[in-house]
Amino acid sequence: MKIIETAAETKAEVKRLKMQGKTVGMVPTMGFLHEGHMSLVKQSVEDNDVTVVSIFVNPTQFGPNEDLEAYPRDFEKDKAMLTEAGADIIFYPSVDEMYPEGAITMVKLASITETLCGVSRPGHFDGVATIVCKLFNIASPDRAYFGSKDYQQLQVIKRMVKDLNMDIEVIDMPIVREEDGLAMSSRNIYLKPEERESALSLSRSFEIVERLIDAEEISADVVQLSVEEFIAGYPHTEIDYIEIVHPERMTEMEKLTEDFVVALAVKVGRARLIDNKFFSVKK
Repeated sequence: MKIIETAAETKAEVKRLKMQGKTVGMVPTMGFLHEGHMSLVKQSVEDNDVTVVSIFVNPTQFGPNEDLEAYPRDFEKDKAMLTEAGADIIFYPSVDEMYPEGAITMVKLASITETLCGVSRPGHFDGVATIVCKLFNIASPDRAYFGSKDYQQLQVIKRMVKDLNMDIEVIDMPIVREEDGLAMSSRNIYLKPEERESALSLSRSFEIVERLIDAEEISADVVQLSVEEFIAGYPHTEIDYIEIVHPERMTEMEKLTEDFVVALAVKVGRARLIDNKFFSVKK
């Protein structure tokens, strides 16, 4: 496995491999990897001749009061996990490499970035879209793999790829959960033992939605309020948002007469956790 720190060397290596007729898969990450990331890497290894994994904690997607400096990092552990999973290249650039002095270009999407995390984290998705666009330009992947836990991010990337005519297939992978149902996240390390039970309120709340849908409840407000009351009933929880949205447009829904996504962002202690679930409505 190669570890490459510059964009120019990565571009040259991928170009060499593609001239040999090899297909390239990419998994963009911010490191501190867990089994959720590994599911993406393993799928890329299965689907492609070469797998490139980027490890870069992207400063432009963090707000001024967010955990950029404290964001967990462990490159040696990441490297060992990626070696075992069969990755071929780790692209491990510095901030100066990705954002050289004088850089003034950003990628900005409208509409779908203005709800959910886009409200509480202004500018976040500009940073996400910009870094992913740069990574795609550097690694020229045929396929790119993203987890569905960051559902809004996934839709932003799919829209960017479509709108900018990028010749990349975006593969969305299912959420990987701990045995108790908590969605895997690098930020789970922040949870104190007494906060762990409260963190489970996110995934458990989807059972309430299931029951209400089975009872033929179609009011999004009723479902949303029920989820809010359930999560707020746990200690250590501070709700950022609970929204019921259209799966692609990310717009709020009033009547649950078509497929929808319940998207959650809840602060539990120091950890800001997100989760979601897609619900199919029987026509």
